[in-house]
Amino acid sequence: MNNASNKQATTNTTADAINEKLQSLAPVYLELVNESMYHAGYFEGKESHFKLTIASEAFIGKRLIARHQQIYALLTDLMTAQGGSIHALALHTYTPEEWQALQASPASPKCAGSN
Repeated sequence: MNNASNKQATTNTTADAINEKLQSLAPVYLELVNESMYHAGYFEGKESHFKLTIASEAFIGKRLIARHQQIYALLTDLMTAQGGSIHALALHTYTPEEWQALQASPASPKCAGSN
């Protein structure tokens, strides 16, 4: 494993699979938060809504949409459209230099259905 700051707010199977797949990007920072409890229809253990903050040299020279496409390509089989459990994935993708300047991802919006 690399020496990335790896804050993992969840330890469930979907979160583990996401983290494992993202290691191919050699992140210098990775934070994955399961935000399912903030959404309608939540039940204990649900893994459907995630917030991902990641900084990687793999994003250098890439526009935001290309960074997101890179993440989705890695996680395709985990998305509900492919039979997985991820319904929503908030992506905050940075180069190491961008992350160094920010050091924080934006707050997540409130869900209309539950909070």
